[in-house]
Amino acid sequence: MIVLGIDPGMAILGYGVVEQTGNSLKVIDYGVVNTPSGMNTSQRLTVIFEAVGELIEKYSPETVAVEELFFNKNVKTALTIGHARGVAILAAAIKDIEVYEYTPLQVKQAVVGYGRASKQQVQQMVRMLLNLKEIPKPDDAADALAVSICHIHSIALQKKLNMK
Repeated sequence: MIVLGIDPGMAILGYGVVEQTGNSLKVIDYGVVNTPSGMNTSQRLTVIFEAVGELIEKYSPETVAVEELFFNKNVKTALTIGHARGVAILAAAIKDIEVYEYTPLQVKQAVVGYGRASKQQVQQMVRMLLNLKEIPKPDDAADALAVSICHIHSIALQKKLNMK
């Protein structure tokens, strides 16, 4: 199973493509999509939409996992991130790929085993679970890989529960 994980953002959207084979996880690719602050919102959203579409075309993920927006005190920031999430989800929906959404708490719980884990703890576990020499950079890419891992673990748990 190949999963495209997305850590949404308007200026920087992180992505991580992870393949699961049996109990083994392997990184296929990770990185970020940057949109310059000088662009207007519609241009930035177009860049994000097209970039996610290209990732889907290139890697043919079976599913896309997106981090949900946690409550943000700055309403404008929350709306902006919501727009980026929306176009990423739309890019997957147009390609008829199922989208799953996870809260930051769920991602931390699935990757570290503790929902209040620090960013550093999550990044260290991503490195270990994916057998990487270094923590993936930038942080947005590491977060996207964590979202992919979260989805893979969630699907595995669902399969176990359905077997009982």
